[in-house]
Amino acid sequence: MHRLLVETSLLSADAPVLPPAAARHLKVLRPETGEELELFNGKGAWRVYVWRNGLHAAGGVQSDTNPPAPLVLFACVTKGSRWDWTIAKATELGVTRIVPVLSDRTIVRIPRGERAAKRERWLRIAEDAARQSDARWLPQIDEAVDFRDSLPLVRETTCFVGALTDPPPQPLLSALLAAEIPRSRPIAVYVGPEGDFTPGELKALLEIATPASFGPTVLRAETAAIFAASVAAAVRLANGFVV
Repeated sequence: MHRLLVETSLLSADAPVLPPAAARHLKVLRPETGEELELFNGKGAWRVYVWRNGLHAAGGVQSDTNPPAPLVLFACVTKGSRWDWTIAKATELGVTRIVPVLSDRTIVRIPRGERAAKRERWLRIAEDAARQSDARWLPQIDEAVDFRDSLPLVRETTCFVGALTDPPPQPLLSALLAAEIPRSRPIAVYVGPEGDFTPGELKALLEIATPASFGPTVLRAETAAIFAASVAAAVRLANGFVV
């Protein structure tokens, strides 16, 4: 079933008039008479409609009353399509918040005046991923933050950072399973840039986050982000944190 993202208020309409972006997407879909489509708000509510020269309600509004337990991905921004891919896959995995980070060794630099526009583009990528993956909830996507500004956000979570330490850290799965994290407490994973953290950045992180191994091989930054998000999402699911 094709899905369109709309504002919550539109779900109350039995024959809604779509906003321009959703209307353009519907035009591309070219629905046939009698075909069902779903409108959803990205906040756990949706409604099924049938196409008969316009949208007509085929049922009432449905809601997921249990939002997913918070899962945060702190990830240093990677180049071009790699970052777009990271946002899309994190959305599919049910990450609830994505914090793009600009560290000292991050190749991508985003001037402060351009960060709001970048965020709007990333939101559209997440919306497309949610529409295609049947996700009911959209992640919160922050504007890109400098590394030092990410640290107060880390303190609000139980965070695991991919890092090599002496002695070697536990595998991420073991570290997550060993931690006793209340459902209301955000789980977070933090992934560095292509050039890795500077010693100073890693020291600052390890004062407030738990080091974890992402495996025996050196992962690309975008691979590490999705590996970490996948493991954390699996643990959250196994613990009954997601309906």
